[in-house]
Amino acid sequence: MDNYKRIFLVVMDSVGIGEAPDAEQFNNKGADTLGHIAEHMGGLNMPNMGKLGLSNIRHIKGIEPADHPLAYYTKMQEMSNGKDTMTGHWEIMGLYIDTPFRTFEEFPKELIDEIEERSGRKVIGNKPASGTAIINELGPEHMETGALIVYTSADSVLQIAAHEDIVPIDELYEICEMCREITKDEKYMIGRVIARPFVGEPGNFQRTSNRHDYALKPFGRTVMNDLKDDNYDVIALGKIADIYDGEGVTKEIRTKDNMDGMDKLVESMDEDFTGLNFLNLVDFDAKYGHRRDPHGYGEALESYDQRLPEVLEKLQDDDLLIITADHGNDPIHHGTDHTRELVPLLVYNKQRNEGKELPLRTTFADIGATVAENFNTKMPEYGTSFLKDIK
Repeated sequence: MDNYKRIFLVVMDSVGIGEAPDAEQFNNKGADTLGHIAEHMGGLNMPNMGKLGLSNIRHIKGIEPADHPLAYYTKMQEMSNGKDTMTGHWEIMGLYIDTPFRTFEEFPKELIDEIEERSGRKVIGNKPASGTAIINELGPEHMETGALIVYTSADSVLQIAAHEDIVPIDELYEICEMCREITKDEKYMIGRVIARPFVGEPGNFQRTSNRHDYALKPFGRTVMNDLKDDNYDVIALGKIADIYDGEGVTKEIRTKDNMDGMDKLVESMDEDFTGLNFLNLVDFDAKYGHRRDPHGYGEALESYDQRLPEVLEKLQDDDLLIITADHGNDPIHHGTDHTRELVPLLVYNKQRNEGKELPLRTTFADIGATVAENFNTKMPEYGTSFLKDIK
């Protein structure tokens, strides 16, 4: 057949499928996101991913391997030196990241001092924390003093929470923009600065939808840049636009959670476009992986699987669906950080009666190379296309 008109790329954020060969270097020996969740749940009920071939990649408890899997399937190994969302996504679109983004238990005094001096406000917090927990803990002090609540997480992020009545939104955004500039310094190398406004009274605070992410731009041109330059559509669903700092994006659609992400994906399939539709499903990582909640993670996976038939039914003959992940986040593993794992790769076109196993991919950039070859755009420096293998 001719090349595909539309490619739908779904990243199940953090859904790893077992330790990577170099997991020990990242202190992640034994990590197995899907495997451990399936064991905890007494088996995962994911028949639709099963039909595509998820358990053919590697047996997952509760999911029967398909006798005739619908998708082409394999594992992918990350080449870049990191295990965070930006590194994984940037590699998917053809980059190699040699220097990992930095994570902090607390930010250096010199950084906090500079934030205080340049913002004119004191800083409280400066520790890893859940966003809802830290505003409940420090919100009252913040409202009394006007101090900024600065905190981090297992990701490479500097987050600033402030009550909208105490620190106006525009001021909070200006402070975050200033922090973004400061933290581009190699000694900090923080992936994202996030404005986290909230409202309400002590005991009843709520975060608002005015969150804003200030990411680094990718360290080079991605396949998305070349698609856009060649007048193809690049539709970014969920946090994709933030991850690439808008680079190569022609249309941005925000999502509230996984289910809203699936809603937006299904709705966008009714649009007539030529190019890439790129979705990130963040709940797996943010709500369940980092919080070490294997049961919630398992239920989220099963809920996602229930929505897959809507996607499969709407695919046209010249559409391609690619499902993968960007790293692991094993909720049974030690700590609260991402885990260095292999990730699944499932590639489906409805005109194929049956898929088959593809060779192990030694870089996530193979996806970007495949997208580039399909649309006859510039091939990325890294990655090998598997387009011919699925035709």
